[in-house]
Amino acid sequence: MLRTWQLRIFALSWLSYAAFYFPRNAFSAAKVGILDDGFMSRQHLGILDSGYLAAYAVGQFVWGALAERFGTRVVVAGGMAMAGVAALFMGLIPALWLFMPLMIVQGLAQSTGWSALSKNIASFFTIRTRGRAMGLFSTSYAFGGLVAVPILSWVAYSIFHTWHAAFFAGAAVIFLALALFLVFQRNSPREVGLPAIDDDLSGLDEPHEHRKTRAPVPVVKVANRFSPHDLIAAARNDAMVLRLGIVYFLIKPARYAVLLWGPVLVLDAIPELSAVTASMVPIAFGIAGVIAPVAVGWTSDTLFHARRIPPTVLSLGILVIALILWSPAAHTKSIALVCVLLGVVGLTAYGADAMVSGVAAVDFGTSKYAAGATGFINGCGSIGAIMGGLLPGFLSTATVFYVFAGAAAVAALILIPCWNKRPNSE
Repeated sequence: MLRTWQLRIFALSWLSYAAFYFPRNAFSAAKVGILDDGFMSRQHLGILDSGYLAAYAVGQFVWGALAERFGTRVVVAGGMAMAGVAALFMGLIPALWLFMPLMIVQGLAQSTGWSALSKNIASFFTIRTRGRAMGLFSTSYAFGGLVAVPILSWVAYSIFHTWHAAFFAGAAVIFLALALFLVFQRNSPREVGLPAIDDDLSGLDEPHEHRKTRAPVPVVKVANRFSPHDLIAAARNDAMVLRLGIVYFLIKPARYAVLLWGPVLVLDAIPELSAVTASMVPIAFGIAGVIAPVAVGWTSDTLFHARRIPPTVLSLGILVIALILWSPAAHTKSIALVCVLLGVVGLTAYGADAMVSGVAAVDFGTSKYAAGATGFINGCGSIGAIMGGLLPGFLSTATVFYVFAGAAAVAALILIPCWNKRPNSE
């Protein structure tokens, strides 16, 4: 039955993408120990982050298109293996000059996950239920980002007392997820005897003969070669994909600024706080990020009848206000107020993020171009994310937030004319 496979594929996709965050955030957890050991300077760490984000941006464009050709199973499994190996070697190799190549490999590996796994969801859920499915699925990256660093830090500094262990623990998690993925993944309903989700909805709930083999039905034809044109096939199919790519470029820097610089931003606002307290305050941002995708996905399906643009525009409007209010809130020196404001930023930034990079991407890409559209849009966003990592190192926190507020406002203005826009396939 379709329902059984939907639950299985959803759970597997959610678990797999959450697991990606452990080798991804191992470097974040290791930074404290690396700085204490004098192994690298703060400037070196920033340069490594930039290299990772640049590789991640490039990978988003490439892997989404390749997932259309070779299927989710091949692309995601390969990415998991690369992520685990890169993390393992970063824990083993003490040579500074080798970290940049490994960070680039990690960036390319991490970029395999979102677009291909989003295609997983699009392949098993109809357009009228994707809002809720993708909303719930989007909690995977919020949850992964929330728990990975604390868990890896605990393993590294409380159990093994070395920053190297953060990389080993991250590798162990992704290798375990890889084993589960290889056993349980299927690329489409057709591989289990059901009609494709866009072909014949009347037959989706009918009994079917389960395939005994674990190997997926071959989906690649030898004569069907990959072409550079595949990188923009989704954008050519629907111009809305290009518009969403531009919007995501504008809104993603704000989320990454808090993810990468959260404790520093809090200390800028309240300098008298301890480092531990400053690290705890941004948890409000992460918790709100777990709630946001579910809330905005449900809202888009129910209140807005599967329209994805209205809740995105509303989220961006509130985000603009929250970012503008950061400076006045910082002047109060109130931990509670700063915490609440970060929660609002997390709720609205993650909400808009989940809509643009997830639900709207697979809707306007359709199940045929879901991975390509998601990869294209996330590639554009990942280019913007580089600025989220760099600008807080060169500008004051207030200035950075004003810049990101302006970018979010422009993004909202770009989307307003498409308020009632729906995919062409509907």
